[in-house]
Amino acid sequence: MRRKDEIRSENFKRAIRAAARAIAEAPQLEVHFGYENQPHESDGTLHLLEPAGSLSPDFVASSRGWADSFALKKRFHDAGLHKRQAPRSYAARAAFDAIEEARVEALGSIMMAGVAKNLSSLQDERCQATGLDSARSRADVSLAAALELLVRERLTGAPPPASGVAGLELVREWVEARAGAHLDELPECQDDQAAFSRLARAILGDLDLMVEGDERQDSEAGEDDPTASGEEPEGEETGGDDQEGEGSEDQEAADEAAGMEAEGQQSIEPELTDDSDQGLNADGRETPLPWRPNRFSSDLLSSPFYNIYTDAFDQRIGAEELAEETELGRLRLQLDRQMAHLQSVAARLANRLQRRLMAIQSRSWVFDLDEGLLDAGKLARVVTNPAHPLSFKQESEIVFRDTVVGLLIDNSGSMRGRPITIAAISADILARTLERCGVKCEILGFTTKAWKGGQSREKWLADGKPAKPGRLNDLRHIIYKTAETPWRRARKNLGLMLKEGILKENIDGEALLWAHNRLIRRPEERRILMVISDGAPVDDSTLSSNSATYLEDHLLQVINWIESRSPVELVAIGIGHDVNRYYSRAVTLSDAEELAGTMVKQLVALFDESDPGGRAAITASPRVA
Repeated sequence: MRRKDEIRSENFKRAIRAAARAIAEAPQLEVHFGYENQPHESDGTLHLLEPAGSLSPDFVASSRGWADSFALKKRFHDAGLHKRQAPRSYAARAAFDAIEEARVEALGSIMMAGVAKNLSSLQDERCQATGLDSARSRADVSLAAALELLVRERLTGAPPPASGVAGLELVREWVEARAGAHLDELPECQDDQAAFSRLARAILGDLDLMVEGDERQDSEAGEDDPTASGEEPEGEETGGDDQEGEGSEDQEAADEAAGMEAEGQQSIEPELTDDSDQGLNADGRETPLPWRPNRFSSDLLSSPFYNIYTDAFDQRIGAEELAEETELGRLRLQLDRQMAHLQSVAARLANRLQRRLMAIQSRSWVFDLDEGLLDAGKLARVVTNPAHPLSFKQESEIVFRDTVVGLLIDNSGSMRGRPITIAAISADILARTLERCGVKCEILGFTTKAWKGGQSREKWLADGKPAKPGRLNDLRHIIYKTAETPWRRARKNLGLMLKEGILKENIDGEALLWAHNRLIRRPEERRILMVISDGAPVDDSTLSSNSATYLEDHLLQVINWIESRSPVELVAIGIGHDVNRYYSRAVTLSDAEELAGTMVKQLVALFDESDPGGRAAITASPRVA
């Protein structure tokens, strides 16, 4: 029976690959199956979930839908054009991405009935993930998710999935009243991404999602965008007859199989914001990899301008309290399974770091001193010449023996999937290696307890919604491993990062202060704090009730204070976003796969005896004033 399941799984994977390549018109498209937390795309490779046991209908439908979505985006989506046209503000960008997603998938649904069926199953899955199926009021509805359904309805004529109807009807009338005219124009330019993008921006303007900077960008788009002159954007339907044979040859496989569109590529569903008067909040629950703003503000605010509405519901908690022992064991097993193919790389990195650290701490002696330990090797000259003074020696001080390293890991929703898995694996490698070398290490994570503010926001609403409330969400700071806890006792805790529902929003400034203050209380002479994040602080509830740069300004203030006044050495690693804008010592990675090697390299640089401060080896980019 097991052999039969394996054969069925291999046949299924072959069909998925053939379908994705045929739909994308890309014969070399790579499709990888593994033990991921979420399907995703990385460097042009589609990563799908490895089939386990017999193929359930839900698993097959999900995989086909994701693969079709990804392949259609490869074929019909111009990422460069999309980036140029995309709004800068968080709420508008989320909705803009969702509208483009609907366009791309609608093209495939119209062309291929099998693809339409697969995408219908995927859409049902998304509605459940975004909470549309459980929405009870307009405040519960993700505006980006609702817009995606409305646009798809306009382009294909197909009704929304049953799971999305209830949530969509709560906002349909409001959206139609404001943007109905522009929504009706979408089918006319469905094949022209440039024109479709401009119309999408008009819809966002109708819904008051565009901010001043976005409006200026809109007016300049015609000059900056080479596609605005009427050229057909690269990636649109240009294959035509040339690809006809190959597409039809694999069409049956395309209809029968396919899998996900990489969420890292699509970055569509970070639902946000409160439309104040209309009560439209973003949900965000669906967002595996939300878009993260990376704006920079040189107007650093002082502490009196950062306010916490209430900290009564904040949580600082050990990882073992957030899951049962059996669940932690299962999650750790899942993490170990995903580490299997990285085992040789992990061992190599750990050995490299250990060799470098052990070389630095190798015992050395200073000779010919007036005090210390008697140097027995030089007693002979005292015997031959009693007038010769005794010689003493002392062991040289080890550079990093009295050191503690803190790892602060962003546990926000945009880290979901491959980034958080790699972060957990990298933290595991470092903790083990540093422990062998006698260096203490603690591992911390930061997120929020809820989307949309949780109990803090409920209290604010009950209090009559006072103006400028400040931070308006319940913090959750997680302790995966304390500095005193041996790695073997904390190893299960790292699996918690893979638990569904843990990763939500992120308020970086307060998390950084928390991790910093924990290190300050440590007795070690040298303290190093390494932050791993993938963008700017984002909390829908706070940003919808304060200025757009409220959390960023506070983060900049905290970083500047630590870097200029604190004895803690601060270094950051950004995944996918440029964190050099915030941290003066930082490295930005385009791929999460590079994380482990970069963390090792940075620590080696910090501990390097020839450069005790580590500053020469660490990327230093002064922030723009």
